[in-house]
Amino acid sequence: MNLILLAIPFFVLLIITEVVIDRVSKTGFYRVNDSISSMNAGLLSRVIIAFKKLIPLTIYIVIEKNYGLFDFQESVGLWIIAFVLYDFCYYWNHRFGHEINILWASHVVHHSSEEYNLTTALRQTSGSVLSWIFYIPMALAGIEPIMLISVAALNLLYQFWVHTRHIPKLGWYEVLFVTPSNHRVHHATNECYIDRNYGGVFIIWDKMFNTFQEEINEKPCIYGIRKPIKSWNPIWVNLHFYTQLVRDAWRTQRWQDKVLIWFKPTGWRPADMEEKFPLAKYDPSTFEKFDNPIPEFNTWYSLFQHITVVAAIVLLLKYTNAMNSTELLLLGSFIILSCYSIGAILQDKKWAVWLEYIRYSALLYYLYSLDVAELTFMMITGTAIVSLIATLFLKLAEEPEQASL
Repeated sequence: MNLILLAIPFFVLLIITEVVIDRVSKTGFYRVNDSISSMNAGLLSRVIIAFKKLIPLTIYIVIEKNYGLFDFQESVGLWIIAFVLYDFCYYWNHRFGHEINILWASHVVHHSSEEYNLTTALRQTSGSVLSWIFYIPMALAGIEPIMLISVAALNLLYQFWVHTRHIPKLGWYEVLFVTPSNHRVHHATNECYIDRNYGGVFIIWDKMFNTFQEEINEKPCIYGIRKPIKSWNPIWVNLHFYTQLVRDAWRTQRWQDKVLIWFKPTGWRPADMEEKFPLAKYDPSTFEKFDNPIPEFNTWYSLFQHITVVAAIVLLLKYTNAMNSTELLLLGSFIILSCYSIGAILQDKKWAVWLEYIRYSALLYYLYSLDVAELTFMMITGTAIVSLIATLFLKLAEEPEQASL
């Protein structure tokens, strides 16, 4: 059972509900460009997870089957233990993800939104390659992979609702559990909030290990990261910090620094890099959200296209096991290309028009090459959309370029 797939309709419903509340209350917690960027990053992460299913054996499975200490009988108690143990491991995964450069390069994606709303919860990384290390204790304990996957999905589902500014502090519930209030702190860049509240479901780990910080009413949270990306490109969102690390590792003179930079605390750079290529210092008093002006048409077109890509990811998640490797790679690649193209449109890149022509040509070829009955409607719809797009592009191409990456 794919819990994430089942949850998608509820995610959409809750996001729509929050958008309505946001508009009625005029709080301004949503921007179309930022929200689409967050959701595009989430779509990319789902594609990468689907691609990983092409790898038949994982390190976790090897450890659990060959070195697991206990042979548990499935029970309600075991599920509860696995759920709590997973959150404990998640705490350390999350904490080190903020404290070590190579781990932050992956996790920074989730923090890159300069808004804080339910779409921020969907802004997940596609480049996590080391997080499995933190769950080895569960493999050694004998927790089967299917149970790990299930409690991980439940943990992720829980974290969705805490990404909102519309829910205040929740009294006694704050004592044990992660809530919107204490997770807002986690996403803030204010000095008093930075690197706090790492728990996924339970906030007790932060209180046990001295990383807890309560939200202070007099100090509103400033969201984002201290080195703003200034881009709606979801691929760049995933790669930008890796790029900085690679650049510094290449340029620095000391060979030790070329290695150490990956494993040093977050923000550490070789002395010669700090001297020759200093980075701008973060100043919350001068912080401005990235919000490049674009024609209104681009915004609405991007929103519409994003909806079609969501439909494609639902298709991917539903039929992953039924697709062969070629079909999976083709559909996944189409989704990645779509997210990239939508980001380019949000930044008013003129070449995005031609990228869209390529994207829709690829879509038609892919749909007509599949022998899945349920895709018939999508084939007809895709053809109709392409005939409409040609006209719409003319208007898109007429607008002057107003922003660049």
